[in-house]
Amino acid sequence: MEKQTSKIFGIRAIIEAINAGNSIDKVFLQKDVNGPLMIELKQLIKEKNITSSIVPVEKLDRMSRDNNHQGAGALIAPVPFYDLDTLITATIEKGETPLFILLDQISDVRNFGAIIRTAECTGVHGIIIPKTGNAPINGETVKTSAGAAFNVPVCKVDHIKDAIFMLQAADIKIVCATEKTEDTIFDVNFNQPTAIVMGSEDRGINPSILKIADTKAKLPLLGKIGSLNVSVACGAFLYETVRQRMS
Repeated sequence: MEKQTSKIFGIRAIIEAINAGNSIDKVFLQKDVNGPLMIELKQLIKEKNITSSIVPVEKLDRMSRDNNHQGAGALIAPVPFYDLDTLITATIEKGETPLFILLDQISDVRNFGAIIRTAECTGVHGIIIPKTGNAPINGETVKTSAGAAFNVPVCKVDHIKDAIFMLQAADIKIVCATEKTEDTIFDVNFNQPTAIVMGSEDRGINPSILKIADTKAKLPLLGKIGSLNVSVACGAFLYETVRQRMS
């Protein structure tokens, strides 16, 4: 079943959607629009830690087309988002060896969907993304994932570094996929609790994240091309993990 990302407009409608427990991907607020209801919405966004953006009226006009947006629009994600701390605890309590993926601002929804699909096939316990800068989970993401987006928990965090510190506190080792190392994936022990970090399509992993990783690893490249597509690279890391854990 494919479930498209829903768009809703109107300040009261968004307030009701948030209070009803809908998984809000992002809220767009028109610049310079104020009033009691808008203040209430902004407070609710802050309380629920929902991603929001101040935009010109033209953007909301384009988003809403013929709808009366009243200065606010929102995207409802087709899947729920999970609390990372709760997910880590639940994974450990199941007695399984944790395996997580952190995505450092993957921008292409097709890459994101392909990663989710491979993650589901390889038993990943959760995918962690930043609240800003990452491709959204929308209808295209769900379609590319072949529905796997409904089966793999996704956690949204303010900062990837904070998620890394939380994982490390639970004795989950951080492995960064980067060419800035001499070690290959065959030098890494994936039998231990592991979280694999994949970088963005254009710049790779942020240097500040590389500094706090436990391990860095690269894929051997024997041809003339200097890098792989991020979803393909992620698949290689995950299946090396599967190979080691099944041996």
